Amino acid sequence: MGSIIKRAVFDSIIFAYLAIIALIVVVKPTEDQMLMLGKNSLIFLGLFVLGGAVSFLLNGAKIKTLGEQIFAPDHITIEKISKPWYKKLWTWQLLVVFVVTVVAGVNQTNFSIYELTDERGFSGAMRLFGDLANPNLEILPKAVLKIIETIYIAFMATVLAVPLAFILSFFTAKNVMTHPVAFVIYLGLRTFLNVVRSVEALIWAIIFSVWVGIGPFAGMLALMLHSVASLAKQYSEIVESVSDGPIEGIRATGANFFQVIWFAIVPQVVLPYIAFTIYRWDINVRMATIIGLVGGGGIGTMLIKYQGQAMWQEVGCIVVVIAVVVWLMDTASAYLREAIK
Repeated sequence: MGSIIKRAVFDSIIFAYLAIIALIVVVKPTEDQMLMLGKNSLIFLGLFVLGGAVSFLLNGAKIKTLGEQIFAPDHITIEKISKPWYKKLWTWQLLVVFVVTVVAGVNQTNFSIYELTDERGFSGAMRLFGDLANPNLEILPKAVLKIIETIYIAFMATVLAVPLAFILSFFTAKNVMTHPVAFVIYLGLRTFLNVVRSVEALIWAIIFSVWVGIGPFAGMLALMLHSVASLAKQYSEIVESVSDGPIEGIRATGANFFQVIWFAIVPQVVLPYIAFTIYRWDINVRMATIIGLVGGGGIGTMLIKYQGQAMWQEVGCIVVVIAVVVWLMDTASAYLREAIK
């Protein structure tokens, strides 16, 4: 019964999505009209219900929809495997969703070959690239000092985030939190971390800049919080993919929750954990250059200063410094991952 509801809901969402995108692309409503449409929940409810009805009718007629393909139990086969793809409804559904999404993307992003090749805009961009390619090296010593600060921001954020993410990863892994009470804790923590991760580090940097003041400390806290949420998700997914044999064996000995984690799970996940940690450190170095734009310290503060004054040769010097450091970090992390493997 659960799979029937899931596939009906999925098909309803797809149907409503296609109908709304078709309306936007064909009618091209204004922003005010879109807001009015968004306030009319009955339209969306009607499309959703209609999509569910179509899903039930098609599945009842033994025609596999995209929802049926994704959510039907493995032992249920409505169509023969040998049936060619172009004779299956769900493949056409998938193709239509993809094409409609591409068309909607072109429409929403105002994609234009003419504007991309317009001579005035192109010549202006070339002048800008020319200034960036001719960096003013007089600010190089200051840029080097700021990039060192940026590296330390990323380092401290990663170091502080790892132990928190390590602990949280076991409480956000479904195969570990099997008890009903534990499952409630799992859902709560997972939801909280999803919310934290959905807020960009740039926004967290603004919040912490107000909280503790503008500077590298605010940037470090922003990266640390975002890293905890991201690493906990990555770590927990590794925990959920471990072999169940050692877990069941340790539990059979009467081991408690923490003993199961330490002796059955940790040995299986320690190497992937290290690899993901190195990768996150690499990401944090790159992100640390951006959060400086909103007062998070580091070289981003210099970048926004010179960019705001249209001093593109100085910006070019900063870009060179950032590119060199990112390249060095990427190379070093690649060697570390290779050594671990």
